[in-house]
Amino acid sequence: MVEMFSIGTYYYLRVEGVPQNYAEAVKWWRLAAEQGFADAQYNLGHCYDNGIGVEQDYSEAARWYRLAAAQGAAEAQNNIGNMYENGDGVEKNIDEAGKWYRLAAEQDHEETIRSLRDLAQKYLSDETF
Repeated sequence: MVEMFSIGTYYYLRVEGVPQNYAEAVKWWRLAAEQGFADAQYNLGHCYDNGIGVEQDYSEAARWYRLAAAQGAAEAQNNIGNMYENGDGVEKNIDEAGKWYRLAAEQDHEETIRSLRDLAQKYLSDETF
């Protein structure tokens, strides 16, 4: 699993003479992700979220982020929280967003702490969600 993840990372970052090839990175990360490797699941989510090496697909991004987040990956917890907050690839659900943000914030994830604070301010200001 780790080896597949590493090969994907080599293709993504152009490491040790390996040519940069995002589609190839996605291929290797998918192999590791399908075996439950959280870092690979997060990376696939990132690729689908941003259209890197694959066609942009928020639903697919949410699927991979959710799998990594369930294993405790703080960055994935933040990103799936953001997707629930904005309704990107999932049905908008502020309670679900808050759940994922809280889990990431408990790990001192800086960006999530800001996201959680912003979400609370939206609630307090009565902004429409």
